[in-house]
Amino acid sequence: MGAPPNHHRPCGICGQTCRLRLDGLFDGRFGGPGVFDIVECSHCGLSQTWPRPAASELKELYERFYNAGIRPDSAYRGLRERFFYSGLYRLWLSWDGDMGFHGRRGAGRLLDVGCNEGRGLSLYADNGFQVEGLELNESAAALARRRGFRVHTAPLGQFRPQEPFDVVVLANVLEHAWDPVQMLAEVRPLLRPAGEIWISCPNADSLWRRVFGRAWVNWHVPFHLWHFSPATLQMVLQQAGYEISTLDTYSPALWMAQSLCVSLGARKGRTNRVMRSAPMAAGLTLAARALVLPWFRHLNRSLTGDCLLVTARGR
Repeated sequence: MGAPPNHHRPCGICGQTCRLRLDGLFDGRFGGPGVFDIVECSHCGLSQTWPRPAASELKELYERFYNAGIRPDSAYRGLRERFFYSGLYRLWLSWDGDMGFHGRRGAGRLLDVGCNEGRGLSLYADNGFQVEGLELNESAAALARRRGFRVHTAPLGQFRPQEPFDVVVLANVLEHAWDPVQMLAEVRPLLRPAGEIWISCPNADSLWRRVFGRAWVNWHVPFHLWHFSPATLQMVLQQAGYEISTLDTYSPALWMAQSLCVSLGARKGRTNRVMRSAPMAAGLTLAARALVLPWFRHLNRSLTGDCLLVTARGR
């Protein structure tokens, strides 16, 4: 027998049947292979990418398209680093919003899950935290260690720190997890009793998802396996034993600019050249922030901004 139709696909969280929400999506950023659908569970409402690539396929796709970023000796990386460690970046965070929690100040031990080459670790350390990272990409972890940070490469479920953490950061990570409930459950033993988990991820109930439709950058198939709304993110957190302290949304100008880049430059099987153009991306981002987004501040109050921001504690 062949594979069941999309509306009979089982939900990866509750096991109930899913209905087709959107079909025929492809990788509009990197030009990776495959065509994917977005299906929505008829019971819990969680949207997910179908088919989900096997773990081995995902590993290969990440290694091919999600490298450690930029060569350590490249001019572009040098310019990028200077921007992120400048006062201009701090000003941008206060103006546009902070999806990576780079502006939050505090104290105590902080673990950045998916720390990549360690840029966030530098910013968290500057904000007062004692930082460590967790990164499965050995090349990226090596770059972070060169910065002087302690970075672990064990899978999250096998990681056993010497001391628990006051904060664990999942900044644009949870939507990539094979099983988000399991990932959240694996974080809980890493936290002190009053410790917090900080989560940011795209909001599938956002206004911009409706405006851009198929060109919404955060479908990002096949790398984004889950597409959370405020309600479904609360659901998976509750299943994993968390209680939400704060839940907010906002719309990053960069994401709006990237959705425009997908609209203009996405071609099946090809790298999006519009998105790879730094002047184009920077110009669109500045235009979005200055001309459009101030008119949509009410989106945050109605939880329809593009990015979900959550702080939660274990029950």
